[in-house]
Amino acid sequence: MKEKTTILAIESSCDETAAAVVVNGRDVRSNVIFSQIDLHKLYGGVVPEIASRKHIEKINQVIEEALETAGETLDTIDAVCVTYGPGLVGALLVGVAEAKAIAYAKKKPLVGVHHIEGHICANYIEHPDLEPPFMCLVASGGHSHLVKVLDYGEYEIVGRTRDDAAGEAFDKVARAIGLGYPGGPKIDKLSKEGDPKAIKFPRAKVEGAENDFSFSGLKSAVLNYLNNCQMKGIPVNRADVAASFQEAVVDVLSEHTVRAALEHGMDKVAIAGGVASNQSLRKIMQERCKKNNLEFYYPSPIYCTDNAAMIGAAGYYEYKKGVRHGLDLNAIPNLKIGQR
Repeated sequence: MKEKTTILAIESSCDETAAAVVVNGRDVRSNVIFSQIDLHKLYGGVVPEIASRKHIEKINQVIEEALETAGETLDTIDAVCVTYGPGLVGALLVGVAEAKAIAYAKKKPLVGVHHIEGHICANYIEHPDLEPPFMCLVASGGHSHLVKVLDYGEYEIVGRTRDDAAGEAFDKVARAIGLGYPGGPKIDKLSKEGDPKAIKFPRAKVEGAENDFSFSGLKSAVLNYLNNCQMKGIPVNRADVAASFQEAVVDVLSEHTVRAALEHGMDKVAIAGGVASNQSLRKIMQERCKKNNLEFYYPSPIYCTDNAAMIGAAGYYEYKKGVRHGLDLNAIPNLKIGQR
């Protein structure tokens, strides 16, 4: 295999159209993202049909910019890697179709990449010392997983959400207190003005599966609190609600992650996904890891949200292992971690 492997990566699983050029899994030469957040704000969340159409409009432009920024062409890359699940099926299909077209036209290897595995591999980009094994918390709008990273491309799920994902709970609570979409960054910002101890919200535990998560009860508790205040004519301090809710989520995420790492004999912990950019989560995780002599890793915010650089990182290690997909590669919206 060539000493230098240049990957063109494509990501279109939700509402970001992204392309990147990544060398040897960790050297990001370009990372271009077209975000549709402003468009979907009008509807309070992602509208799948609109997202798919916007991907079709932008994907060629994004890829061209990524190649130009990196000083590469479709002829000089070594392989094409693309997210093929999980995600919105229409959005995924746009990226998969584009990647297959490039692979066919330029006779390049095609590698399908798991979106969540991409989030985990985002940690490799800025941490050259990070290597498996380690425990990783993946927290985003659609996922809350505790993943034991055994090796490159080898994963074991040791905890998962039983209902709402952490990011989903952020979005729903943000909507309830009138902050709008996307909820995570807005709650993170507002919570700095509030008292996280002002309201006692519950921390759910799943009997018989202590590493699993459940946030629907917490979300309901917030809604009940707001309704109770409204019925009694009590003014609501939105900053206190945001701070108290956020502390409850962060407390559960950090406690479960550190406990799972210790249980499984890990000395390294990483976080990934959109919620990993939450400043409170980073701070509490840092404190708990230090207290338990665990090394703590996290990506920059640009690599926490959906991006193609992380797909290039994950795809590189799949490519090195000899993983190749044919032109029958299809989008799998409910793709499981480790599924090939």
